[in-house]
Amino acid sequence: MKNYNVFALIIFVLGVLAAVNVSHKYEGNHELLEPTFHYGFWSLLPGLVTIALCLITREPLTALLGGIIVGAIMLGQYDLTDKVIIPNLAKKGTASILLLYLWLLGGLLGVWSKTGAAQAFATFMTKHFVKGERSAKIVAWLLGVLFFQGGTISTVLVGTTIRPIADKAKVSHEEMSYIVDSTASPIASVLAFNAWPTYVQALIFVPGVSFLATEADRLAFFFSSVPFSFYSILAVTGTLLLCLNITCFSGSLMKKAHRRALETGQLDAPGATPLSTTELQTPKVPENYRPNVLEFIIPLVSLIAIAVLTFIYLGTPKVNWAFGVALLLSASIAIAKGMSLTHVVEGFGDGLKGVVVASVILMLAVIIGSISKEVGGGSYVVSLLGEQLPYWLLPVILQLMTMVIAFSTGTSWGTYAITFPLTMPLAWAIAQSQSLANPKLFMMVCFATVLNGSVFGDQCSPISDTTILSSMTTGCDLMDHVKSQIIPAIFAASLAACLWTATAYFFA
Repeated sequence: MKNYNVFALIIFVLGVLAAVNVSHKYEGNHELLEPTFHYGFWSLLPGLVTIALCLITREPLTALLGGIIVGAIMLGQYDLTDKVIIPNLAKKGTASILLLYLWLLGGLLGVWSKTGAAQAFATFMTKHFVKGERSAKIVAWLLGVLFFQGGTISTVLVGTTIRPIADKAKVSHEEMSYIVDSTASPIASVLAFNAWPTYVQALIFVPGVSFLATEADRLAFFFSSVPFSFYSILAVTGTLLLCLNITCFSGSLMKKAHRRALETGQLDAPGATPLSTTELQTPKVPENYRPNVLEFIIPLVSLIAIAVLTFIYLGTPKVNWAFGVALLLSASIAIAKGMSLTHVVEGFGDGLKGVVVASVILMLAVIIGSISKEVGGGSYVVSLLGEQLPYWLLPVILQLMTMVIAFSTGTSWGTYAITFPLTMPLAWAIAQSQSLANPKLFMMVCFATVLNGSVFGDQCSPISDTTILSSMTTGCDLMDHVKSQIIPAIFAASLAACLWTATAYFFA
């Protein structure tokens, strides 16, 4: 570990020194950057430093901050707080992300935890629908779809609520951890009435592209691209097939785990070391308060209805409205049932604490994405590949690139911040230079490959928070989970690559 820290320090110092040289060379130019301006290979330095530090330290906060420092020095901005971080926090997009993810989403989860609403819903589902190992898996899949907020939120809620039922029904831990993991981020990118579009849209602006000009345009572009999220659709479908005991696409390790649990009742492989779940937070419902399933259903239905209806009638899903109303409904129902305001506020505060670290990571990810655009990383990649790369090859190249980055760093959202500012200008330049008949469709396909490739890498990475939490909440050995789920995930990714290539070749 000491050697890793030394290597990390060396890479960071080299990056800063290189950035100092670039900032001296181009001092004063950062305020006059044009869309075609870049520093050559050095334009990729903030992203490369971030990736290198992630690989070495396995710690995204440090890595993102290192990339920000290098990028700020390149731009001649040595006052990191007043000239870089605060101006980015003051942007509408960043403030919206923090409001949604930290206050509304965190607060809603905290209130649900205090009232026991999510647990009551899960108990209701399992009591009325679980009759055996197959129905237990189907309920887990349905919960993963219903908790479509993605990432750690889905894995913790689904994993902790379904594990006792799944263990009783003799479902192997490998199968259950795969179901929980593969319906977390994949479903969030398909049923995207959550925080994802708000975050991603801030990273995909391309100068001169009309359908990416405003925030509303970029949100509409996100939802229009959902049908091209082939990997996510296939991943969720693959888990459903597994739930139905159709294992022909599941790989030998998953089949072996399935047979072992059915024939011997052993939920773990011989020699497995399941991760402990003792440190996970459990609902802290006040005494004399009885949770009711409607406390979960009513806010959830209102959340989905507002997001969908505003998308239909206004062209943009008002996700903040949806979460705000759901939060107010949850709190109001709790107070109306007799819970004190103090307990409600306490639950709200606990929810904020639970997502504060993730919110800081999101903030830093937005900033590194903004810096990557400002130093011209996208323009450099365009100048390097834009004129010579066959357009139909780009989707699969972007898929492979994001799969590797997300797998190595363990974060899909961090990968978005690094890659979207580079890949979207490249896709547009290739579409223009090769005179594609349908450039918007081509951009949607490329957008979907980055979105889905990052989801694959995050889902399969052994250092990803969702991978670890999926193992932890279901009681599975971490490496057993990683090794057993990577085969069906690769199968889905390979089929998705063929579909993206065919779509670009025949329809763009």
